[in-house]
Amino acid sequence: MTIDDVAARAASAFSTAYDDEPEGLWAAPGRVNLIGEHTDYNDGFVLPFALPERVVAAAGPAPEGWQVCSDFADGTVRFGEPELAEPGVLDGWAAYVAGVVWALRDAGFDVPPARIALASDVPVGAGVSSSAALESAVLTALVDLGKLDLPVGRRPAVAQRAENVYVGAPTGIMDQSASIRCQAGKALFLDCRSLAVEQIPFDVAAEGLAILVVNSNAPHQHVSGEYGARRTSCEEAARILGVPALRDVRTEELDGLLESLPDEVTRRRVRHVVTENQRVLDTVRLLRSGRIREIGPLMTASHASMRDDFEITVPEIDVAVEAALTAGAYGARMTGGGFGGCILALVDADGADAVAGAVAAAYERRGFTAPTPFVAVPGPGATRLPH
Repeated sequence: MTIDDVAARAASAFSTAYDDEPEGLWAAPGRVNLIGEHTDYNDGFVLPFALPERVVAAAGPAPEGWQVCSDFADGTVRFGEPELAEPGVLDGWAAYVAGVVWALRDAGFDVPPARIALASDVPVGAGVSSSAALESAVLTALVDLGKLDLPVGRRPAVAQRAENVYVGAPTGIMDQSASIRCQAGKALFLDCRSLAVEQIPFDVAAEGLAILVVNSNAPHQHVSGEYGARRTSCEEAARILGVPALRDVRTEELDGLLESLPDEVTRRRVRHVVTENQRVLDTVRLLRSGRIREIGPLMTASHASMRDDFEITVPEIDVAVEAALTAGAYGARMTGGGFGGCILALVDADGADAVAGAVAAAYERRGFTAPTPFVAVPGPGATRLPH
């Protein structure tokens, strides 16, 4: 499906729901994280890139309040002052839209009443951040409709606040940053403390390579207690170690500091975050030098750390990574918050189908639901589409 197809669906949904034409179309992408998992809320480093798959918001002004519909759910949801009085009043998928309005108002902006229709080809529940894509598309639309003075660099924090506070999902700022700030052909090197970004060249095709993403089709749910438990464990460990965040623990001092932590589980959690931050820095260094193939072992080490130290993988994910590596991938790892979702593998471009086939065969042998593979090409961040 092309972006034109998704845009046409959004415009059609708008016309059907509101008997009018939208003022404009705004799109924001899902993302995959090349490396740097669970480092974002620890003030660390991440390296995502945007997918070509996007959420499109067709939007226009309304006399009062806000209305939203989508082509992935029945009916139109209306909300106004009662639903925006405090976080959590509205739930379900529309809460992400209401959360953006709430967060903008909470930041001091006069958000224009609007009618919105959504369409998407971002896989839901796959760990590629369909929720951040939705938030970012709606945010970009409302900023433009209201001519709000909100610089691009500040927008991810507003979208993140919508998800953290209004929806109640304790995610870091990586997803919204990627959806809003990524550029085509680049990976986004983000310092989650300073919010400084660097666009890192990531033209895998020029090197005869590809990033194969395999949706495990195992359930994936960020709002579940496991994600929140990992975050709480990291914050408590930072308190015990006397640092603002685990980002402040240097790799060379890690072994000594681990001894001061109260239990083995906490030690494993800390070891993952500290070593994962270093892997991001090492990956960026290699990519700056154009040494793309050499990042493979770092990807694989990242997966082992998520599996053994952070304990956020599931059997389908581990089988997919093992099968991809056995079939010749330079590196492979889970991407996203964990407990389901996708893996990504760095492969020769002409070998992507063979690696995908190897993963599918491994799933069939174990009786898993068939996986869904696709090749990911780094795409652009949130933008207004021609209309």
